[in-house]
Amino acid sequence: MQKKVKLISVISSILLIMTVLAACSPSAPAKPAEQGTPAQKDTSKEIKDEKVTLTLLVSNSYDRSAVDAIIAAAEEKLNIATEVEIRPGGAEGENIIRARLAAGESSDMHLFNSGSLLGTLNPVKNFYPLNDHPELTDKFTDAYKQTVIVDGKIFGVPSSSSFAGAWLYNKAVYKELGLSVPKTWDELLENCRKIKDAGKAAVITSFASDWTSQLILLSDYYNVQAKDPDFSANFNSNKDKYAANEHAIKAFYKMRDIYDGGFMNPDYNATTLEVALKMLVEGEGVHYPMLTIQLGNIASNFGEEAANNIGVFAQPGDDPNNVGLTVWMPDSFYFYKESPNLEYALKWAEFYISDEGLKIHASKQKPTGPYVIKGAALPTDAYEGIKEMLPYFESGRTAPALEFITSVKGPNSPQICIQCMGGLEDPKVCAEIYDKDVEKQAKQLGLEGW
Repeated sequence: MQKKVKLISVISSILLIMTVLAACSPSAPAKPAEQGTPAQKDTSKEIKDEKVTLTLLVSNSYDRSAVDAIIAAAEEKLNIATEVEIRPGGAEGENIIRARLAAGESSDMHLFNSGSLLGTLNPVKNFYPLNDHPELTDKFTDAYKQTVIVDGKIFGVPSSSSFAGAWLYNKAVYKELGLSVPKTWDELLENCRKIKDAGKAAVITSFASDWTSQLILLSDYYNVQAKDPDFSANFNSNKDKYAANEHAIKAFYKMRDIYDGGFMNPDYNATTLEVALKMLVEGEGVHYPMLTIQLGNIASNFGEEAANNIGVFAQPGDDPNNVGLTVWMPDSFYFYKESPNLEYALKWAEFYISDEGLKIHASKQKPTGPYVIKGAALPTDAYEGIKEMLPYFESGRTAPALEFITSVKGPNSPQICIQCMGGLEDPKVCAEIYDKDVEKQAKQLGLEGW
């Protein structure tokens, strides 16, 4: 016990000597505050060098191959890791996002729709605006930018390339029958007649995957905007209707033209998307009104050669000198306003849309349309159909799909289009039903003017 006491006494003496020496040592004078040198410079550097982990909430249906590759690169280069959280898709997933935002339990970043659905998340309250970050926003094309603006504030960063609502066509059959890409709706119908006479389905229809029934309606928006630039604003504010607008209602009559011409595959009610793509690849069917994103599915299921045999043209209207694409914008990344990691999330986003980030993205997931980042070129191995889309973009003949620039879209649109294109109801009546469906949704959302 005495030895232990002596040891404690020795330690105490040493500590006392060290304290006295420290007190007598001259300290370095602090630099004036105006010189801007951080008082904890070394500590700050250590904190900066520590790995930061961001959280990202995505839908379980999202193809993460390219995102995961960029996440890995960002961790290596920026020392910023990303933990991906999975939510359900559709309305269930949207409710989860809203609940987490309301409870203050949001992830640092969200991957979610651009366009009208963004407004349902109250971005002004919940997400960080990017207007003061030109390193991001100056890279966005104007067409994309308008789909992530709410109350004059820019909220989103694009996650992938654009894609379009267009007509996929079998190039080998077109060559075999001596057909050329149509520039008017009448020319398209004439091509359909020749294809039907050759014993093939001119227009592949897949009502068993009901959402696919909408493409003629949705892809016609470029033609509506070309004739009536104010339609979207008036439609959104309940000042115009599909059934009342001479240009908008044409889409319903176009669907009926396909039915009346007998151009569809006989089993259209039982045909699924997967079967429809197989028909297109094998030339059993020649046209498929569809989103160009399906070229990736064709490549995955039938090979690159098959995908490159599928061409893309815009749904034509009446003017052969003004044929343009209706374009869908990619989902976007949004940044939780109260995130403690906001600074790092923005650095992550800047890397994501950098030349290096886009190169990584293209190596894992081929673009299904031109990028919405200025100056970003398509990779040389892009699908041939995607290359056919470039002239529309380069000449400015594109318009965002209506759902990206309005707050309303009929939730029962697929069923209404099936009624029209399946010959079950008159086109004008279908347009009126669609308008009533939109009105019901707008009132549920409490939109002004409804």
